Amino acid sequence: MAVPKNAAAVTKVVSKTAVTKHDSGVTIWTIGHSTRPIDEFLGLLNEYQIETVVDVRRFPGSRKYPQYGKEQLEITLAENSINYKWIEALGGRRRASPNSVNTAWRNTSFRGYADYMDSPEFAQGLTQLLQLATNARTVIMCAEAVWWRCHRSMIADELCVRDIKIIHILDAKHEVLHPMTSPARIVRGRLTYTLP
Repeated sequence: MAVPKNAAAVTKVVSKTAVTKHDSGVTIWTIGHSTRPIDEFLGLLNEYQIETVVDVRRFPGSRKYPQYGKEQLEITLAENSINYKWIEALGGRRRASPNSVNTAWRNTSFRGYADYMDSPEFAQGLTQLLQLATNARTVIMCAEAVWWRCHRSMIADELCVRDIKIIHILDAKHEVLHPMTSPARIVRGRLTYTLP
């Protein structure tokens, strides 16, 4: 799966320093399980030598794809010597505040998540993720196949600001180093989605 030609409209590098510096020495991967057969998903995790899957779905279940339900996925990963951790605090599907300052996002779902990113709960979830990622090769997982249509892109923005290298796994032959999303700006060392 290649990045579409119009991806430049979706993402672009806002600050080369924030995207390419990566002083922390930590790398975190992202993946969307989508409709992949579980064997293909496991193959990708093995290809990238992933040791821990961090589930960032707010509601970690799937009626259509039960192999990706929290309980079944945890069992399957354990059988393949991969750790599983659900961090609900990083989950998406957040409502935008009526007084949202994150107006650079036109999409209300992304604006809602941007509002939520200022919460103590999000900060705690991010701390959990970073603790895991400093001790094991870690991937954050959601359902959406492509990162630019998922809140993983916004988690990745925040991690880039913290000098974490983020690699989006598209398939066995394609990966993308995270470029900051186009609404993202770095002001005084902090991520913001406000209009300039």
